[in-house]
Amino acid sequence: MAHIFLVAGAPAVGKSTTAHALAAQFEKSIHISVDNIREMVVSGLVRPSSDWNQYLIEQLALARESAIQIAATYNKAGFVVVIDDFWDPNSQLLEYSRLFQEPNVHKILLFPSQQVAEARNLERSGSAEGSKYIADGIRTVYESLKTDITCLENQGWIIADTSEKNVEATVKHILAQVR
Repeated sequence: MAHIFLVAGAPAVGKSTTAHALAAQFEKSIHISVDNIREMVVSGLVRPSSDWNQYLIEQLALARESAIQIAATYNKAGFVVVIDDFWDPNSQLLEYSRLFQEPNVHKILLFPSQQVAEARNLERSGSAEGSKYIADGIRTVYESLKTDITCLENQGWIIADTSEKNVEATVKHILAQVR
């Protein structure tokens, strides 16, 4: 069976770029962005914020379940699947537990230094309002991950410090870990 990758991390660490580049390494592949699934909501979309309410939790669970279903369908047809999602301090991505039981699934956490993530956010967004929103997300995720990294490694997550790596080097690092 073909590989399934989950690429996670804080905002602005290059999850979508890395996921797309990783998928491009295979003859048959699909990149599934959980953010893109969430953006399909026309009315009533709840964005992550300091108010982590039941509506947000429900919407995240729905998007992740949809990503799992799409992944299963394409993987069954022989596609390598690369899902990208943000690290969720609330659930720690336990919505993917069923997927994690499969032997062909690889869990990747992109984990540059917090300073690098913040610099990438400023480079990408400038000083716009969106930049402040993302900066809050970066701080929240890194605060959560300070105590979780060792546990994640013990659970089989590949922790990729991408502070000094470009996208090509990051993809090469990931592939070296799974081949």
